[in-house]
This record gives sequence, structure tokens and C-alpha cells, in this order.
Amino acid sequence: MKYIFLVPDGMADYPIPALQGKTPLEVAKIPNMNYFAKTGKVGLTNNIPEKMKPGSDVANLSLLGYNPKKYYTGRAPIEAANMGVKLAEGEVAFRCNLVTEDGGDLADYSAGHISSKESEVLIDALNNALGSDTVRFYAGVGYRHLVVIKHPAGIEGLKAACVPPHDIVGKKVEDYLPEGIGSEVLIKLMNASRDILNMHEINRIRVDLKENPANMIWLWGQGITPQLESFKDKWGIKGSIISAVDLIKGLGRLSGLDIIDVPGVTGYIDTNFVGKAEYALESLNTHDFVFVHVEAPDEAGHEGNIKMKIAAIEAFDYHVVGAVRKYMTRNSNTKVLICPDHATPIEKRTHTNDYVPFIMSGKDVVTDEIETFSELATKYTTWKIDDGYTLMDQFIG
Repeated sequence: MKYIFLVPDGMADYPIPALQGKTPLEVAKIPNMNYFAKTGKVGLTNNIPEKMKPGSDVANLSLLGYNPKKYYTGRAPIEAANMGVKLAEGEVAFRCNLVTEDGGDLADYSAGHISSKESEVLIDALNNALGSDTVRFYAGVGYRHLVVIKHPAGIEGLKAACVPPHDIVGKKVEDYLPEGIGSEVLIKLMNASRDILNMHEINRIRVDLKENPANMIWLWGQGITPQLESFKDKWGIKGSIISAVDLIKGLGRLSGLDIIDVPGVTGYIDTNFVGKAEYALESLNTHDFVFVHVEAPDEAGHEGNIKMKIAAIEAFDYHVVGAVRKYMTRNSNTKVLICPDHATPIEKRTHTNDYVPFIMSGKDVVTDEIETFSELATKYTTWKIDDGYTLMDQFIG
């Protein structure tokens, strides 16, 4: 049996007045997801345990079959795992966004979706100026980077409450700086980054081109390395994972899944959708399971961009789901599961802890009477999963 798990990050949404009260998923042309809804079974799942924040880290832990309440230790150490950054005793990893501050407001959580090439130069400049025996900067993908801080008390000395920057776009920076134990260390670094970044040639060029400059860092998502049970030991099959972002690939490394690198993936609307599908299906020649993560719908939700979110959903359906549909016509001993990790509503421009719709189709799946895939369609389902980490058991187990 082959298992294909497709994750359109943040695809679920709320009804939007500009779309006549429909969601982007309802408006988008998705013949392939509708096909799998008609030939399979539609349900609802809650991937965010009670009292946990609705991040992609927590949600994708659930989707991979790991109870976040048991395994979650923070977002940044998951990304560190993919970047090959090993945390020593007393070291704590922090997610480091390159952001745009304008007039005291957090204007852009992604610095205009700055390229990896540009940001690598900026992170190197920060490391040269601010790095030390206790502080190290590591370049990641696009605006997403890493800072490792060593503290005599370890995580207990750096337990400051930190707000994700995508939650505070348009709001005053000073109102959302880290608070609590160790906050002074983080605020000092964040403030010191401004002078270094504002003076850098890359940002002067970005301003001249009327692009958002990466003129500040934002630290959040701290933690220490989690210990995950091997996916192969847990489920008895060999699997692989495909994503543009360190977070998802880090979960793959921590769980022992093979990382499939696809050229041209960006974590944005311009990602290589075709390549993700091709490499995923090719990996099934040597693996029994593949987890394909697509970031683009989530980024559109954070930007509040309705048109881009619809385009991202349609590209996912056409290039990725469509390729899987063709594969399954030739390989009947296959199951597919399509499920967003969480909702990223246009209205909110951030993640929510709502239940999200999913489709399961293929071998041994008993169909229901739902023939389309959307948030509205799931109102008619009787398949509701309260603990999202158990969905994998129903897919594979």
C-alpha cells in the first residue's frame, strides 16, 4: 500500500463578503479535490490541542501523528534540526524573522518576502556584528532564520513570552516586544539589529526599488530539541517528506522521514508546484509514504490577499492533486489524505484553532454522500476528529 498525504498549509478560511459570503476554497476551481471528495470521505479534524497556540509547528506535529502535548518543545528547535544546528546544553533556539518596521509599526512580517540570497548576506552581517560565544545567527529560507542563545539557566532563563510577527502586522512594535524572563536579552538584540540592517546596502537598494526593507529582526518560537519516536517504528513503513520550509523538513528529520529536496521551491505562490508532485510520486518507488507540504495558501492568508489565496489553492489542485489523481488511476493500491494543518483566514491574517476539512480517498475508504470539498460541505459530515494526531492512525493504522 502507498500513502500520499497532501497538506495545503492554511487553506481553510471563513466566508468573505467580497466573495458573496463564500470562502476561497468554495470559489476556487478545484476539480481534483472535488473528485477525491466524491470518491472518498470528507471529515473535520482539530489539529490544535486545547490551550496550545495554532501554529504550523503544533498542527503539523498532529498531522504526522504525534501528540503535541507530549512532544512539542517550541518552533525554532524544529527548524534548527533541519538546518543541522545541534543545540548544546544551555542553548535555546529562537526563530528570527527579518521584518519591516515603519514609523514604529510592524509593517511586514516577511520584509517583502525577501529572497534567500539577500537575507543570507544580512544574517551574515548580523552574526559578524552581534554574534558571540553566547549568540549565533543562522541563515534559513527567505525571511525565516534562526538565532541560538546560550544562557546559564538554559530555557528557564529565556522563557520570555514572544509574539509571532505575523500576528501583529500594522500594530505598534513597542506594544508587543518580548516580556518576562530573559526578555531584556531578546529586546537588546532586536533593537541592536536596526542600526546594522538600516545601514546595509541591500536595504538601501530595496528602499530605492520601493520594496520593503529588512530593517529589524523579530525573535520568537524559542525552545530546545524535541525527542520524537521514529515514524518507521511508529507506523511500520518507510516515508519521505517534501516542503520548502525548515519547519516541516525539521519535523521530517526528527521523525526519521527522508527529506526530498525539490529545486525551485520557495514557500510562496511562485513555488515549484509541478516539481513537488513529480518528486513526491517518484519517491513512492522506494518509499511507502510521502508527506507533501505547500506553504502558499498560508502566506496569502497572512497577507490578506484573496486573489492570491484562490490562485494558490487552484495551483495546488491542478498541479499537485491532479498529478496524484492520475497516479492513482494507474496504482489502485494507494490512499490519499488531503488536509490543511490549520485555517489562516483572510479576515484574521493569522492562524486560528478552528476545525479544518479533510478528504480521505483510495483503497479501502468507504465513501459518503458529500461530493464537493469546502468548509461548507463538512457541515454534512459525521466524521469529526477531536484529536488531530489520531487522524494518521485512521489513514495508515
